[in-house]
Amino acid sequence: MDTHPLLDKLEQLNAIGVALSREENIEHLLERILLSAIELTNADAGTVYLANADRALEFRILVNRSLGIRLGGSQGGEIDLPDIPILDADGRPNDRMVAAYAAAHQRTVNIEDAQAAEGFDFSGTREFNRRTGYVSQSFLTVPLIDHHRETIGVLQLINALDAATGAIRAFSAEEQRLAESLASQAAIAYTKRRLIDQLAELFESLVNLINTAIDEKSPYTSKHCERVPVLTMMIAEAAHRTESGPLAAFRMSDRDRYELRIAGLMHDCGKITTPVHVMDKSTKLEGLFDRIHALDARFEVLRRDAAIARLETLLARPDEREAVEAAYRERLRRIDDDQAFLHRCNIGGEDMAAADQARVSRIAGHRWRDGNGERPFLEPDEETCLRVPRGTLTDAEREIINHHIVSTIHMLEALPWPRHLARVPEYAGGHHERMDGRGYPKGLTGDRMSVQARIMAIADIFEALTAADRPYKKAKPLSECLAIMGRMADDGHIDPDIYAVFLEAGVPLAYAREFLLPEQIDQGRA
Repeated sequence: MDTHPLLDKLEQLNAIGVALSREENIEHLLERILLSAIELTNADAGTVYLANADRALEFRILVNRSLGIRLGGSQGGEIDLPDIPILDADGRPNDRMVAAYAAAHQRTVNIEDAQAAEGFDFSGTREFNRRTGYVSQSFLTVPLIDHHRETIGVLQLINALDAATGAIRAFSAEEQRLAESLASQAAIAYTKRRLIDQLAELFESLVNLINTAIDEKSPYTSKHCERVPVLTMMIAEAAHRTESGPLAAFRMSDRDRYELRIAGLMHDCGKITTPVHVMDKSTKLEGLFDRIHALDARFEVLRRDAAIARLETLLARPDEREAVEAAYRERLRRIDDDQAFLHRCNIGGEDMAAADQARVSRIAGHRWRDGNGERPFLEPDEETCLRVPRGTLTDAEREIINHHIVSTIHMLEALPWPRHLARVPEYAGGHHERMDGRGYPKGLTGDRMSVQARIMAIADIFEALTAADRPYKKAKPLSECLAIMGRMADDGHIDPDIYAVFLEAGVPLAYAREFLLPEQIDQGRA
């Protein structure tokens, strides 16, 4: 080579190194490594092998320009070729195979003519030549070595071609040095990319570990942590496809999608701090146990006292038996009725009548006697619980539940997020805010919330409404859930524009078919 072509090659090598450092997809990276090496050396064919956990070289990309073959990578077909062991069965280097030799000894092998080469087994190559009519003659095999001085793979180039005649020639010393330099850059780029991917995998595994911990605490909310990210992305993709209206400008890159998905996975991580007896409270009196059973014991004491009073009265006034018995039966009827009423009240509902709340307070004022003397039939906390108008949680317990989003924000804001995930705390922390500013914990209005946070708010509500695995409510039909959300959109709770896209794109029915019970999918607005 004269000086100028060599300088051109060095410039080309430098440009390749820059391009390799920017590539984010592993398969694209491997393709670029091989194609760049073929171009630099004017080779006709080449292969990239990667070392696997079994200490063998597996084919990842194979290109042959003359035969029009391109296998592996992001565009090629599947490579159905056996791995090449780097070591023999006895643990010694597999020096018979040129690629394994280069990997084991971390040494470049430059062969001018494989037909005349000694010491290597080219029987597979000869069989390939026989079947295809191809001539595999010159080989340049370069190990890919990482910063730990470990072999991570092999770059093999076949048949250097004369630029003028197209004839097969040997790879020159300059081409070998260029290939080795490229292999060094490629190994660094691949190792960096793989390390980044492994860190991402580790991070997602930790996220899933947190959700698993919540699952172990509460089987009733575990599926919520799984479903909300799925639903969030379904709504976000629908908004991304919108070409008219207020969301026409909303678009997501792959990085935006990843950031939003991570936010969805972590949106309830603060629930790990929520006491399970509050999170899973299925009845109004449930705590570490359902205190309705303690009330049943008190009712039994009332029956005992009524029976004793009956006997004492009969002994004192035997001639009034009929009236005494009637009063006794009426007393038992009231006790049974009050007990059945409190059992009904203990089950959370949509809207408890004011008259029922007043009756709870009247029963609370009744007296009963235990070993410590006479006392009100209901403790103040029990009366408060049984008077809850909606659901099963008291105001204090709801504050505990609501605090999970504060914990979520504190946990997420404490993490050193990289730039492409910097908005995860805002997205995840905003899913309980409302368009009218009456949400929590910050009371943000819609104009202060990102589209992603507003999307997640709709996903969170819809999943909770449609869930069939909650201990405190029955599964609602799809039409009822959509009617409730329609009112929320009208009342300034959720974003009406995103909700309209949610409906128009058919997200409710698509989600329902995958996650809801068949009996929930009715002929509503889905």
